[in-house]
Amino acid sequence: MMAAVFYWGMVLTQLLLAGAMGVAAWRIATGPRAQDRILGMDTLYQSGMLLIVAFGVRTGSSLYFYAALIIGMVGFASTVAMAKFLMRGEVIE
Repeated sequence: MMAAVFYWGMVLTQLLLAGAMGVAAWRIATGPRAQDRILGMDTLYQSGMLLIVAFGVRTGSSLYFYAALIIGMVGFASTVAMAKFLMRGEVIE
């Protein structure tokens, strides 16, 4: 009984995260400003990272957690770089 609840809970979690990724992709495509697109990209990589973590929990493999950690670090660095570019017009001073 508990295994079935856990399984369907993880399936529902993954479906909702995939829906959040779709909404974020729509925000990236429609804009209207660059700040909206950056926020959409930030939401997209965070939702993708959480989707990978949920898949790792469901399968019981720790390899997915390392992949999610790398996605989180690269996504954070790219968000900071794009925010700096929007504020100053250059990334490297």
